[in-house]
Amino acid sequence: METRSRSFYILTAVFALFILFLYGPTITIGILSFQGPQGGLTFPMNGVSLHWFRDLFQEQAVGDIWGAFRRSFALGLMVMVSTVVISVMGGLAFRKRFAGSGVLFYLIIASLVIPSILISLGVGLIFSQLGLRVHWATSGFGAQLTWTLPFGLLIMFAVFNRFDKSYEEAARDQGASAWQTIAHVVLPIIAPSLIGVGLFGFTLSYDEFARTLLTAGSYNTLPLEIFGMTTNVTTPVIYALGTLTTLFSLLIIGTFIVTVWVIGKRRARHGSDAGKGV
Repeated sequence: METRSRSFYILTAVFALFILFLYGPTITIGILSFQGPQGGLTFPMNGVSLHWFRDLFQEQAVGDIWGAFRRSFALGLMVMVSTVVISVMGGLAFRKRFAGSGVLFYLIIASLVIPSILISLGVGLIFSQLGLRVHWATSGFGAQLTWTLPFGLLIMFAVFNRFDKSYEEAARDQGASAWQTIAHVVLPIIAPSLIGVGLFGFTLSYDEFARTLLTAGSYNTLPLEIFGMTTNVTTPVIYALGTLTTLFSLLIIGTFIVTVWVIGKRRARHGSDAGKGV
C-alpha cells in the first residue's frame, strides 16, 4: 500500500512538471503582457496595466498585424472546409480495396515525415516554374493541405473502420439512394468526428509557420508576422499579441467542443423520444 501511494505521488509530480513545461511559456507570456508602459520583455514586471493591449489597436510601426490575422483566419477556414470534404471522400473511397490503394495511402502519409521547410520550398518552386503567383491563398493553401489532409484522412479511416454498416443497409432497404444514405445516415452519425477533423484543419493551419514561409508570397500570415516582429519589436506588445491569439485559439476550440456537446444532447434527446414512441 505504501509503495502504491509513493508511486502515485511520483506520477502526480511528473505529470505536474509536464503540465508546467507545456503551458509555462504561454502563462509567462500572458503575465508579461500586462506590464505597465515602462515594462520590458523580462521579469521583474514594471507595473500592471492594459497598456500593451491598447497599443495593439493603435496605429504603429510593428507590421500589418490585423491584416495578417484576417489572412490566417481566412486561410484556416479554407483549409478546414477542404480537409473535411476531402477526408470524408477519401474515407468513403478507402472503405473498399482498389488498385493502388496501398501505395496511395503511403504517399499520403509520407508528407507527414518530409521536413516542412522542404514542402514549402518545393511548392513555391513549382508555382514559380509554372508561372503561377506565389500567394497565401494558392500556394500557401496547397502547402498547408499537405499537413492537414493526412491527419484528417487518418481520423476518417479510424471512424469508418468501426462504422456499423447495418445502418446503411437499413436505409437502402427503405429505398434510400446511395447519396441519400450518405447525407441522411452516414454524415449525421459521424458528425462529431467531422467537427474534430475541422478543428484539426483550422488549428494546424492557423499556427503553421514552416509550410507557409516560402509559399505565402508578399503577404504574411499571422505566424509569419509574429516571427517578423521578434526581430524589430522590443516591447511587451508582442506578448499582448501572443496572449490575444492564444485566447482566440481557445475560443475556437471551445466553440467546437460546445458544438459537439450540443449535437450529442440532441442525439440523446431524439433517441429518448424515439424510445418513448416505441
